[in-house]
Amino acid sequence: MADRLTGGDSSLLRRINAAVTLRALRDGQAVTLTQLVGDTGLSRPTVEGVIEGLVESGLVAEVEQGQDSGRQRGRPARWFRFRAEAGHILGVEIGVHAVRVVLADLAGQQIGSFARDVDEALDAEERVGAARTAVAELLRKAGISRDSLWAVGVGSPGIVDKDGSVRLGTALPGWTGLDLGARLRRSFRCPVLIENDANLAAIAEHWQGAAVGMGDVVFVLAGLSPGAGSLINGRLHRGFGGAAGEIGALHLLGQQVTPERLLSTTGKPLDPLDEAAVARVLTLAREGDLVARDAKERFLQRLVHDVAALALAIDPQLVVVGGWAAGLDDVLEPLREQLARFCLRPPEVTLSTLGEDVVALGALRLALDQVEEQLFAVDQPSGSRG
Repeated sequence: MADRLTGGDSSLLRRINAAVTLRALRDGQAVTLTQLVGDTGLSRPTVEGVIEGLVESGLVAEVEQGQDSGRQRGRPARWFRFRAEAGHILGVEIGVHAVRVVLADLAGQQIGSFARDVDEALDAEERVGAARTAVAELLRKAGISRDSLWAVGVGSPGIVDKDGSVRLGTALPGWTGLDLGARLRRSFRCPVLIENDANLAAIAEHWQGAAVGMGDVVFVLAGLSPGAGSLINGRLHRGFGGAAGEIGALHLLGQQVTPERLLSTTGKPLDPLDEAAVARVLTLAREGDLVARDAKERFLQRLVHDVAALALAIDPQLVVVGGWAAGLDDVLEPLREQLARFCLRPPEVTLSTLGEDVVALGALRLALDQVEEQLFAVDQPSGSRG
């Protein structure tokens, strides 16, 4: 591509050549200069010049390789690799009951993680502070400087604007209207990206979970107010205002009984944030308590209807179920049966494979996407973190 460009801005040409070369090195395997020439289609003098600049920037290192068997003729081959350790990224989940942080290098390889339980009643300032503390603790344990961070992804419940403001967040006290992006960007010198938790869970499952290689996917983050994230052709579908997948609001369209009432065994609604109370109901149901079994069945039926509505609209290849409902032994069969009943082409249904880290891993992937935009950009010098 770059060899066909003639004239124009030579610095732009250099940046294009650098991006092409970095892509060829991105998988982390050491390659020879000759291999890079073949992989990139650039001339040898061009690759030599680009490599020199990338080594100087710290993004590429020359490495020693053992001698090949047999006699070598001419100059020994020069080997190079991408320095994934040149920077780091973070994935953060700010949840109702916990904050989780995952640290990785520039190739997305995990270095460490840290989780901290938090009180569901924390106000917004305390909850954001808990997230900052968790980040600081993980960086301290890993021996990583905050200045080495290239991007931070953050997952949050609620409807999140592109700038990181929470338009609506009923799951957390004081969350609606919070400019979460602005609060967190004070703590970092790199881009901070905020996204809805269910959206990030969908991204994570597509990256390294149950939905690898699938284009059209729905992830259901099941709880008392279920949410969903959707991928269409492998890309996140946020909707015009970021509210796509808010299936927890479907009771407003005729299903007037809320999940807090559906799972109640006393006639009094459960506290929407009290997952321990939900767990007690589900435990009683497994033990054979008839009232609890009826409550569980009501909730499952409601969840099935919510998921079916989204499946009818999107026609996904796969529905992945996560959140605490993933622990319901019989959530999959009712979903499969009802989706077969309601949908012209029922999707596959499976449980999340990433467990409690699914949102933080999705946030990490969001940060990695940002890093790759920086690495492969041609409108700024390679490696720029601006």
